[in-house]
Amino acid sequence: MQKSSVILIVVAALAVGGGAGYFAPRAFKGGAAGAAGVAAPAAREAPARQREAQAVAVEVVTVASKPLERGITAVGSLRSDESVTLRPEVAGRISEILFTEGQRVRKGQVLVRLDDSVPRAELQQARANHSLAKSNYERSIELQQKGFISKQAKDEVDNALKVQEAAMVLAEVKLEKNQIRAPFNGVIGLRSVSVGDYVGVGQDLVPLEAIDPLKVDFRIPELYLSQIRNGQLLQISLDAVPGKVFDGKVIAISPAIDAGGRSIVMRAQVRNDAGLLRPGMFARVRLLLAERAQALMVPEAALAPAGDEQFVFRVEEGRAQRVQVEIGQRREGWVEVVSGLAEGDVVVVAGSHKLHPGAAVKTAQAAGL
Repeated sequence: MQKSSVILIVVAALAVGGGAGYFAPRAFKGGAAGAAGVAAPAAREAPARQREAQAVAVEVVTVASKPLERGITAVGSLRSDESVTLRPEVAGRISEILFTEGQRVRKGQVLVRLDDSVPRAELQQARANHSLAKSNYERSIELQQKGFISKQAKDEVDNALKVQEAAMVLAEVKLEKNQIRAPFNGVIGLRSVSVGDYVGVGQDLVPLEAIDPLKVDFRIPELYLSQIRNGQLLQISLDAVPGKVFDGKVIAISPAIDAGGRSIVMRAQVRNDAGLLRPGMFARVRLLLAERAQALMVPEAALAPAGDEQFVFRVEEGRAQRVQVEIGQRREGWVEVVSGLAEGDVVVVAGSHKLHPGAAVKTAQAAGL
């Protein structure tokens, strides 16, 4: 009896434990399912928030058409419109210097005067001889009319008068050579002589430069030969005068092409009313060829070069797509897009270094563009 009672107690205990084991897992499963049911919406929202957090913030602009002046860029040098170094045609001692270095002078103005005492005396002598010859000629006419002298004698007197007239003109010219005058309007340079110096024929005295207008010489590749002509407009900028652009016009084109550089030498004229420009200055030249009414323009910052090719990132449906483009003229921070984009496309101008094709982007309009 006691043994049977122990067996019954053990069986009952096992039955109670089995029932508890049966019900406990169900309760646990039900609890897990409930928890999963609560967390499901949050799990669905997580990828969206994650994608938003991973979107790259970029600045964009819209591709638009703008007027574009097509041109050629080159470098050149400014030259005086006229330039000369004054030199005497006769030897002599400088008696007067009638200018101040750096001043403007007028055409015909006397700048240097040589000692003219000798040529002035020669002129007086020539005038006296001419006066005597003229009197002899007038008397010969009267005598020839009265038959006192022959026609040959009258002709000899006439010839002597002409010789004295020529001698007087020669003396006047010699005297005038002692005055050195400005051959054109301009600015006088720095003299290399002083009063009292004896100068020889052809010795350098002082330079004279005509600087309004100025000339600019520059070269362009020969492939543009069919697109250039006299009268074309151009713009000049100089490092020495930052922030200013000077307008000019082509006045001459060299008839020969430089065989060494396969280039054409052109000369233009530039106004210099304010006197800011000087001969010898380095100039950047932009020769205007034509104007295109429609040219797609994007900021240069939009370009993402790779080797010799140019790319941009175009935004489509919130994602960045890498697009190859062909570019043309560049103008003050903007570049012409010849192919690869269309008007109205949205391109990235800031933040492209963080992008890869297909990357999600969060866009903001670029300021100041």
